[in-house]
Amino acid sequence: MEHTDLSLQVKTLPASPGVYQYFDDKGVIIYVGKAKNLKKRVSSYFTKTHDNQKTQILVKKIVRIEHIVVASEMDALLLENNLIKKYKPRYNVLLKDDKTYPWICIKKERFPRIFVTRKVIKDGSDYFGPYTNIKTVYTLLELIRGIYPLRSCRFDLSEEKVKAKKYKVCLEYHLGNCHAPCEDKVSQAEYDENIKAIRSIIKGNFKDSLQNFKNQMHRLAENLEFEAAQKIKEKLDVLENYQSKSTIVNPKISNVDVFSVITDEAYGYVNFLQVSHGSIIRSHTIEIKKKLDETAEELLSLAIIEIRQRFHSQSPEVYLPFTIDLGRKIRVTVPLLGDKKHLIDLSERNAKYFRVERFKQMQIVDPDRHTNRLMTQMKADLRLSEEPRHIECFDNSNLQGSNPVAACVVFRNGKPYKKDYRHYNIKTVEGPDDFASMEEVVFRRYKRLMDEGQSLPQLIIIDGGKGQLSSALKSLDLLGLRGKIAIVGIAKRLEEIYFPEDPIPLYLDKKSESLKVIQFLRNEAHRFGITLHRNKRSKGAIKSGLDAIPGIGPKTKETLIRKFKSFKRIKETPVNELVAVLGDKKGKQLFDYLKQNNNR
Repeated sequence: MEHTDLSLQVKTLPASPGVYQYFDDKGVIIYVGKAKNLKKRVSSYFTKTHDNQKTQILVKKIVRIEHIVVASEMDALLLENNLIKKYKPRYNVLLKDDKTYPWICIKKERFPRIFVTRKVIKDGSDYFGPYTNIKTVYTLLELIRGIYPLRSCRFDLSEEKVKAKKYKVCLEYHLGNCHAPCEDKVSQAEYDENIKAIRSIIKGNFKDSLQNFKNQMHRLAENLEFEAAQKIKEKLDVLENYQSKSTIVNPKISNVDVFSVITDEAYGYVNFLQVSHGSIIRSHTIEIKKKLDETAEELLSLAIIEIRQRFHSQSPEVYLPFTIDLGRKIRVTVPLLGDKKHLIDLSERNAKYFRVERFKQMQIVDPDRHTNRLMTQMKADLRLSEEPRHIECFDNSNLQGSNPVAACVVFRNGKPYKKDYRHYNIKTVEGPDDFASMEEVVFRRYKRLMDEGQSLPQLIIIDGGKGQLSSALKSLDLLGLRGKIAIVGIAKRLEEIYFPEDPIPLYLDKKSESLKVIQFLRNEAHRFGITLHRNKRSKGAIKSGLDAIPGIGPKTKETLIRKFKSFKRIKETPVNELVAVLGDKKGKQLFDYLKQNNNR
């Protein structure tokens, strides 16, 4: 790619944790890195002067950047490790194969042990991790052993040997750290119940354990066993203060392809994750232009075949967000929870970020295409009959009924068109009646546009819920515009979009571009309206303060308003400054009057 294309990629990177990969002109990965903030980290390579000559050479060789978005910094560290081991990039410090991260193992045996290990053995045991910090593992194991007494010995506690009394209790039992399953002092059912709770804790699900300890604490307190209750409370505090880390690797998931798809009006975006031996080793996203309004299922089917051929994938199993028939040779799994579902979520996250980046790039290099796509999206999201190229938004502003004003802001092609913004002083309404004020302003706005033969908007947005929308509709009825202009109301609390004669509001996705445009309009109308309202209040306050002063006429008031801005500042102004503005006689007269009436 050309340097301008590379620069564009850097500008549109997400400010999220993840891993970035640099490619040279031959398509070879030459560097893999992790970042807490991808945009800042990658940008630093191209904006800073590097003292290290090797880094300078690296930057010169970069022609393409790819990245994988993950949920946390720890996930980024793990993924970076996997990719470096897989591709051995020239400019990375190569990691030794025997350098592995620690896991927590729940051994598959009667009365299972729980311990830390760096080797994952396929013997049916459960492995949790990996963890980037061994201290985290030991902290978690210490927490678990402090809450649940578990055995630490390596004895074979088969039923026959325990019944034959081959073992004796050790010091751990006398210290209260173990309930001695070796002498059958604890049932297997009770021990297994503790193991089940421990599995939940390791996965980050503390709900059942917390509730169980709370019940124990209350029961002990009711029986006046306060010391025992305090020990349970301490365990509760430890559990509540511990936060488990997420992970993107599971040793049981091997030789699997993960696919996800998101679509809009014109394109589909399909992400592919390749998982080998429990680790993500590749991520790739493609953009597919729709031809005949294809469904997400059709786009995903086409993309799976294309991507698997491109990367020569022979994985016998694929994880998908929904079922697709891929023939007998490929097993399709649609995970609903757990680590498999986590991979689907991660894939979807990368597809969404890719889509957002494409939009940002489009805004820079092809703004017309971006505008056309945005207008098409708004038309579909808001169920409009035509694209909303011209939108107007109304907002009322009053404070305890004083100085009621309204604002109308205008957007053309999704952007503010400030020369058409209008302020309105409410003329026919007494007191703080927002509904009547909205009715007046909408009528005045479109009566004038019609009288002057100006173009009408395709969409009107009312800042408010059903009541405000109904008031605006009355004015459209009087003008004969009902049905000729689309109109919606937006309620602030949950961002509900109300349509005429429809009691059920529309809830757009919080990240929807259509909702962002509507929110921008609403906020701009509020900002524009409140500016006029503040000015009116300020001028009203200063004028009312000056009205009672003898010898201060309209022109003098205006002079003082322009100079001092507020009545409070005028009262605090020294006599020499007042004289400089009003002259010797009038300045002293005003100063003396304000001094005499200072406490009023």
